[in-house]
Amino acid sequence: MGSTKVNQITNEKRVRAKVHPFKRKQLNNGGKTVVKFHDKGSDDENDDERDYKMHDKHALKIKASKLLEVRKTLPVYQNKELIMKNLVKNPVTILIGETGSGKSTQIPQFLLDHLYATKQHGSIAVTQPRRVAAINLATRVASEHGCNVGQQIGYSVRFDNTTSSKTRLKYLTDGMLLRELMMNKTLKEYSVIIIDEAHERTVLTDLILGFLKSLIEGPRPDLKIIVMSATLQAERFSAFFHEAPVIFVEGRKFDVSQYYLTAPSDDIVNSIITTVVQLNQGEPLGDILCFLPGQEEIDKAVLIMEKISPIIHKEYSVPLMIPLPLYAALPPARQGIVFAPVKGFKRKIIFSTNIAETSVTVSGVKYVVDSGLRKVKVWRHQLGLATLLTVPISQASAEQRSGRAGRESEGKCYRLFCEKDFKKLPAQSEPEIARSDVTSPVLMLKRYGVKDIVNWSWFEYPGKDALVMALQELYQLGALDDFGDITQKGEQMALLPVQPHLSSVLIQASQSNCLEDVIDIVSCLSVENLLMNPLPEQRDEVNERRLMLCNGGKKYGDLIMMKELFDVYFYQLGKGSSSASERQAWCKELCLSYRGFKNVVKIRNQLRIYCSRLFQDKTLTLKDDGEDDELSEGISENSEQIGRILKCFLVGFSKNTAIGMPDRSYRTVTTGEPISVHPSSMLFLNKSCPSIMYIEYVFTTKGYARNVSRMELEWLQDVIVNGATVAKEKI
Repeated sequence: MGSTKVNQITNEKRVRAKVHPFKRKQLNNGGKTVVKFHDKGSDDENDDERDYKMHDKHALKIKASKLLEVRKTLPVYQNKELIMKNLVKNPVTILIGETGSGKSTQIPQFLLDHLYATKQHGSIAVTQPRRVAAINLATRVASEHGCNVGQQIGYSVRFDNTTSSKTRLKYLTDGMLLRELMMNKTLKEYSVIIIDEAHERTVLTDLILGFLKSLIEGPRPDLKIIVMSATLQAERFSAFFHEAPVIFVEGRKFDVSQYYLTAPSDDIVNSIITTVVQLNQGEPLGDILCFLPGQEEIDKAVLIMEKISPIIHKEYSVPLMIPLPLYAALPPARQGIVFAPVKGFKRKIIFSTNIAETSVTVSGVKYVVDSGLRKVKVWRHQLGLATLLTVPISQASAEQRSGRAGRESEGKCYRLFCEKDFKKLPAQSEPEIARSDVTSPVLMLKRYGVKDIVNWSWFEYPGKDALVMALQELYQLGALDDFGDITQKGEQMALLPVQPHLSSVLIQASQSNCLEDVIDIVSCLSVENLLMNPLPEQRDEVNERRLMLCNGGKKYGDLIMMKELFDVYFYQLGKGSSSASERQAWCKELCLSYRGFKNVVKIRNQLRIYCSRLFQDKTLTLKDDGEDDELSEGISENSEQIGRILKCFLVGFSKNTAIGMPDRSYRTVTTGEPISVHPSSMLFLNKSCPSIMYIEYVFTTKGYARNVSRMELEWLQDVIVNGATVAKEKI
């Protein structure tokens, strides 16, 4: 184990020791793929409900005292006095803590103890890019502190808030802190704000940094800010906060041997499965963490592993492989299984997105298998379309991933790409704001009272074109007036926890007497992968089932189909006579995400609360799943109501429209570009629509409209007359 250092960094560069190169050869043995590595250098219905049972104070203290022995071995704890001296002295501190240093759990506790010792008022907020990290860190820190979650230590994430009046240390997602900023511009409740995992550079993290800078330069000079990062971006953070001092804490790391492919892999899932199987047969016990680009690949890998694991275990007498998925869309209880140890002759095989790169630590991992890929959505400002791309990771991400194998002992990392390709990777991942639509951030800034958006203290300037596009979009939605000031509608839009376009739809629905139906559809749109892609051999059968069930969707498209599917799930299967297994079976038949629908219900309940307060609508009473009033009639039988619903969406997405051509193709209203209905849409084979509206414009092999609805030409005219004018010029 390497020595621990705490250094004050000025501007000198730190050069990391290069990793020894390792090669891997892939051989074909009798039609079977054999992978050899050569060392060249050396659900239950309530499965997402968390049950925090009260423990007596004595038991909590005993557990905390045991954990204290573990805490004392952490580099951050061993250098507590020196670190705290710097944190207390400086209003802003940049702390670079390597993986394993203990910065996320120990620094907040040091500061909490300092607040108690000096009898200071105020609380401590610790932001995390992901909800799973916020929950797990709060749970761990509460145990170390000797209290229950929700007492002195709590967390606040979407749909789950465990804080109380006693809470002095709160872990929360950056989105929740931004929402608090909208409600209370000076964050007077807090005396310390810690931005953790700042190197991930999400849009929300960048926004928070800008807001905090304006706070300490204005109404809150007393606010203490600590920016914590796992990689060396110290100079950038320091310069932004007027040369704030930087502390570097080396992590507690063991050596990790690196292995590379000798030739590129064509099928990344197959390569990962093959590698894992061979590791299981040839390496000592220890869990394996596999990084895959997205949920689709993870689910596929888990499915394959579940089939082959018992056979391999029985035939070769090797450890039983327990495949576990880990990605943000999983409910907390499912995520929690990953962190629990397995007993007996078994090993966990964790298939994860980059959520496990830095935000969470899985104990027991000795081996990492890295695909070298991640999925990103890139927003094209000029075209107004999003492209979902699978792209190579950066060198910094690759190092973070391999470091997961060296947390508790020496480990091994198997990179499923060539060594020469590693050297071609970018040093750092590009910040999210450079490839994202900034309409929502700009609305937040306007709601906060920022007049000059272009010259605001952006941590990463998104570019003038992106800002101009966002301002034009908000003006068209009615969120800004002719002078660029926020309107009353814009104020309402900023308070709703959805994207500005969907906020505009909800506001229109409140005026058109169809708010409840629109809330249901917006909730469905807010959950990714709710409608899953069937396997090729099942596609026709699944599509036929969906068509038979969704009469309204067959004619009017995907938004009405979502409403019809939700009605079946919530009203028909939501009764007491229907069990969770019946719901799951129904979802499986139609290739729908059961987990996704449970999240839809949560989002729906949240939106109903927000809308009832915002629009003073007392009809939006919040009831438990399946307890709402009976449907008077199916939505598919009410064409007048369908028209009202789709017109509301047209107000928010008037630019996302295309006119049907004589040759049955479609051309966009704004640019005249050809656009095709995505094959997953209910309207893919329907060539009789006079016009269409779409929620997403994505580009894969060509431009596709997703979540498509049929539009009558007179509806377009009605919306134009009502003020939601469609832009005529190409932007």
